[in-house]
Amino acid sequence: MSIGSICVFCGSRPGRQGVYGEAAEKLGRALARRDIKLVYGGSGVGLMGTIADSVLKEGGRVLGVIPEALVEREVAHHHVTDLRIVRNMHERKSLMYESADGFIALPGGIGTLEEFFEVYTWKALGDHQKPLGLLNVAGYYDPLVRLLDHITEEGFVDEAVRRMVRVSDDPDQLLEMLEGEREGEK
Repeated sequence: MSIGSICVFCGSRPGRQGVYGEAAEKLGRALARRDIKLVYGGSGVGLMGTIADSVLKEGGRVLGVIPEALVEREVAHHHVTDLRIVRNMHERKSLMYESADGFIALPGGIGTLEEFFEVYTWKALGDHQKPLGLLNVAGYYDPLVRLLDHITEEGFVDEAVRRMVRVSDDPDQLLEMLEGEREGEK
């Protein structure tokens, strides 16, 4: 089964290093080249705006999902292919999940981590088989990867659960890993 859409969790801020924005642009171009629709949080600022703009610039498709309360606060991106304004964060996450064939986390804050860990937990529980990965830009996720390894070593998750998360610092390689996992489901 091929990947038609990827949900990308990422910051509504740009972060301190320009390399984060560069990675968001590169991932956006890679999604558009592969005709994979971007599903994301609907913001026009930070890494969220950067990846959406990158996909759009390359002629790709973008579904943005943003709660009413964040339309002004996060400056909703009104130029995406499809902008859905929902009532709350729960509806946002549900629609993003339902609309995606896989998930990638770019650098971001606590919201990014919460969204990523929710879909990771669902996968560990067998609620879905969608691939998920971390785009480890400039080692951003190194501490998290070490923590996941530690949790596994300490016996709180099985090795199979740990292997559910693909990690790469290269957007194309990460997409290939996720696509390979989907192909393995046939």
